[in-house]
Amino acid sequence: MRTRGWQGNLPSDSEEARTRILNAAIASVEKHGVNKTTLADVANELGVTRQTVYRYFSSVNDMLAAVAQAGAADFLDGMRRDLAHVTTVDGAIVETILYCLNRLPDEPSMGLLLRAGQTELFTREATSESGISLGAQMLGRLPVEWAENGYDDEAMAGLAELVMRVFLSLLQYPTSPPRSDDELREFISRWVCPPARVHR
Repeated sequence: MRTRGWQGNLPSDSEEARTRILNAAIASVEKHGVNKTTLADVANELGVTRQTVYRYFSSVNDMLAAVAQAGAADFLDGMRRDLAHVTTVDGAIVETILYCLNRLPDEPSMGLLLRAGQTELFTREATSESGISLGAQMLGRLPVEWAENGYDDEAMAGLAELVMRVFLSLLQYPTSPPRSDDELREFISRWVCPPARVHR
């Protein structure tokens, strides 16, 4: 790690440097939007050269993906805590979708792309292999007897992809007039949950 720049306040190691870069990326995106944020903007925010930032991230999109990943653990912990009462498969499907709809757009790290109007990039990340894996982790952390209900690793991955795609559809194309949470619960329970169950 270079020791020049950083506005006279040098990071103690590479991990702190990455964290500062990500925080600067968040500030720049919130200020200018994704399309107008460049590596040079992030570098200026930090008081370093563009080459310094480039050593850690090759593009703004790489930084934004890292920002989302950095906030994933906190989001998962909060979801597990808030949905600790959910113990059934159907309940997990319904409440996970609703939780993401209600909380994720305002979440500081994971919701950054949505607030910046980058729904297409957010969708690509959410439906990527790592995004589906995150979805499986979200479901797996809930106090549901998944194995007893027939969900092995493959089934959990498939369920996670379904949940992510339904969430994204409802997020990007809400009904008019909007449905209440209770109306969404009824809709998801009736039309999404039955085909999502593992039939043994």
